[in-house]
Amino acid sequence: MVEILGESLSLILLVAGVVLAIAEAMVPGAHIIVLRLALIVAGLVGLALGPFVSGSVLAVALAVTVVFVGSLSLFAYRELDVYGGKGAGRTSDSSTLKGRTGRVTERVIPTGGQIKLERGGFNPYYTARSIDGTIEEGEEVMVVDPGGGNIVTVESLGVSEDEIDRVLRRD
Repeated sequence: MVEILGESLSLILLVAGVVLAIAEAMVPGAHIIVLRLALIVAGLVGLALGPFVSGSVLAVALAVTVVFVGSLSLFAYRELDVYGGKGAGRTSDSSTLKGRTGRVTERVIPTGGQIKLERGGFNPYYTARSIDGTIEEGEEVMVVDPGGGNIVTVESLGVSEDEIDRVLRRD
């Protein structure tokens, strides 16, 4: 059995993985989930194989286990997107807003108003101003200038809500 400072390497790996799990519970965010999982599995494999395998073979088995489980968990972590790492729940920056469409929620005039953008991020409501004239509530608009702050410039697409939409909105 491989020992470090009088303790088995398998036990040290397991304890290190558990300590990382506790640390990550205190500061959530899945920053060390891959390493934590690899260390815990390697520690458990080492404890299971320890009595049956010689020291050098066990050390190689533990190293292979850490690399294999780490690679597998990294792949699963990225592909399954458990924590939304691919940007699905993120807000957009202003440069990606140009050309987006939405509906007017509060009458838009050249000095102000409000719109709700389709796929507008965490908070899809934006303060808006029109290029020229008034755009009434319910009309479809397109962002022509995202600005850079929280005010976008829009133009009407000439599509207003139908009677059913107005009745549903009133109710």
